[in-house]
Amino acid sequence: MSTSAWTSVPHDPPSRRDWAARARYAPTDFVTLLWRERWLMLGVFLVILFLGAAFAFTLKKSYTASSSLFVRLGQEYVYEPRAGDAARGAVPDVDQVIQSESEILGSGELRERVIRKLGFATVFPDAAAKYAAANPEQKRKMIAQGRDSVGRSLKIETAPDNSIIRMSYQHQDPETAEKVLNTLLEEYLIYRRSLLINDDDKVLARQRDNFEQRLAETDTAYQAFLQTNDIGDFTAQKTALTQLQAQVEAQKYAIDAQLQDRQGRLAAVQAELSRTPAEAVLYRDQDMSASTKLAQLKLDREGLLARYLPNAQPVRDIDAQIAQLEQGVATGRTNGEGARRSGPNPIWQTLQSTRNDLSAEVAALRESQGAYAVQVQEVNERLLRLAQLEPQFNQLTRDRDVLSANVRDFTVKEQQDEAQRQMSAESSDNIRIVQRAVAPSEGKSLKKPVLVLAFLFAAFTAACAGLVRMLLRPGLQTPASASRTLGLPVLATAGVKRAA
Repeated sequence: MSTSAWTSVPHDPPSRRDWAARARYAPTDFVTLLWRERWLMLGVFLVILFLGAAFAFTLKKSYTASSSLFVRLGQEYVYEPRAGDAARGAVPDVDQVIQSESEILGSGELRERVIRKLGFATVFPDAAAKYAAANPEQKRKMIAQGRDSVGRSLKIETAPDNSIIRMSYQHQDPETAEKVLNTLLEEYLIYRRSLLINDDDKVLARQRDNFEQRLAETDTAYQAFLQTNDIGDFTAQKTALTQLQAQVEAQKYAIDAQLQDRQGRLAAVQAELSRTPAEAVLYRDQDMSASTKLAQLKLDREGLLARYLPNAQPVRDIDAQIAQLEQGVATGRTNGEGARRSGPNPIWQTLQSTRNDLSAEVAALRESQGAYAVQVQEVNERLLRLAQLEPQFNQLTRDRDVLSANVRDFTVKEQQDEAQRQMSAESSDNIRIVQRAVAPSEGKSLKKPVLVLAFLFAAFTAACAGLVRMLLRPGLQTPASASRTLGLPVLATAGVKRAA
């Protein structure tokens, strides 16, 4: 019910007073004015509360299955370079590993695998009929939508410096929640191995085949090089030629020294031979007749002494003969040539023989000197030829060694990767399921929270509607508001009679 105010007019009313001023209210006025709008507020409150309650009662109870994983550093996170050793053995920290595993757990591909393994109708029984009647394109879209729905119901939790990953999945059916979460764990163990180990990676095999092909081509070029240049073993042949060169040169120097020695000796022998006569007296007889006659005279004197005195004439005569003969012997007048024999001089013959031997040795040494000179030249030419071929040989050898080492290394890496894939395919030692999902016995519903929110929203909306209605009414609604607004005292109030 609206009321009008009777006020006293001052003797001198202000001519410029603003009667259309905005109404001023006190807190007590709001209670009175809102009470006047109680029926409108009650209607708005009941309508909104009814709608919220209707929505709340349509909500179904949901069940949450939980599980957890223990994750630690595994071999798949250890960096193994494809080639070389740069940064070999580098590993991420625990938080990085946990984040990586969490991303794999929350990947859309893994959720789609779970849906396809369990069946779309099992995970989403409400849309089973629609999925069965859909065409392939519609099924693909429904699976994509289902993958997003599973992602919204799946919750993955991690904590810093903690190796545990906690997961929960919410569904209207407890058995389905258990199946979805356990299937997610099983598919996760398979999917992460295919993702991290990469079973289909044939890069090492292709690279090894490439190196083997290049090695075969290099081997062919290497063998052709050896056959073209008539070389069996380049290194061994070069080593043998180097040793042979040293030996031949040493022997050549020795022959040169021997030749000079023999030539010097030959020159000395020839000089001595020129001074030595070819013939010499072999032996010569000496004439002893004077000595014999002297001895005979002495014998005859002794015989005369037997018959004569020493002073006898015969004795003095023989003494004179003896004295004369002794004087002749002493002076050499009685010496004469005896028989003698001459022939080839033995010294000359020895010198001749030595000269002949030395001449033969000099000739032989000259021949040897020429032969060794030819050998040294041949060896040097062969070494020079090998030196010219050595760069090409070294290039081919280096290519063969490098390619052979690469083939060996990549073969080892391929076998190691294969062994690692096989071991990883059999088990995931660094991933342990701490707790598998079990069907929850109690479910949770949003009915009470929705009812509370609906009640609060209905009350707030009703209050807002009452305030808007109150503020939009014309005039001054209460005497106190009129007094504050007009700045005049209110002396009395009277009710307004409704029209009949």
